[in-house]
Amino acid sequence: MKLAPHLHRIGNDIVAVYLIVTDDGVTVVDAGLPGHYGDLVRELKSLGLTPDDVKGVVLTHGDSDHIGFAERLRRDHGVPVYVHEADAQRARTGEKGKVEMPPMKLGPTVGFFTYALRKRAMPTKYVSEVVEVHDGDVLDLPGSPVVVGMPGHSAGSIAVYSELADAVFVGDALTTRHVLTGRTGLQPAPFTDEPAEALESLEHLSGLKASWVLPGHGTPWRGSPDEVAAEVRKGAA
Repeated sequence: MKLAPHLHRIGNDIVAVYLIVTDDGVTVVDAGLPGHYGDLVRELKSLGLTPDDVKGVVLTHGDSDHIGFAERLRRDHGVPVYVHEADAQRARTGEKGKVEMPPMKLGPTVGFFTYALRKRAMPTKYVSEVVEVHDGDVLDLPGSPVVVGMPGHSAGSIAVYSELADAVFVGDALTTRHVLTGRTGLQPAPFTDEPAEALESLEHLSGLKASWVLPGHGTPWRGSPDEVAAEVRKGAA
């Protein structure tokens, strides 16, 4: 799905993956689930491209529903996988602390796990080798993505900002569709390590000039990043 001249999305409102497309190649932001690889290949083919045109995968964090096909691109096409140093171990092994079980409703919860299984979520394909990044880094990749530290959902959660794409990719720093309740609108994401810290980190989006705020779960949101923190707090209330 083309969202803007340099911006594409694959997946859906349950799990989404984003592409920054330029004349110099493609940057993939998050890698969804392993079964999204076929969606990636089809989207690239529609653009006259192949996986060899992907220059890097940038992970907003190391959870299993964001690292899906990253290892396949790394292994088969030599694509480097970037993740914040604090989530590097998470991406390589799945190691993380325990979080409280969030509220859920039967229908959306079953839908989420059914979709995940259909996209071959099990077994998780961890990333053998990663390139560690830090807050403020500007990556030498198509779209010149900027790393914005967003600790809270995980210690190494980041947002990825691209002026060219006119977008900030926020991973699970927030959601516009709660995968376990089906509730829509800007709100905190479930399975967050440190909820209070995650809300505080939303202030880091202020000042970014973008028309799109793009979560890993839910519909793309059109609006200024300056408005996000207040809107998510309303959603939390």
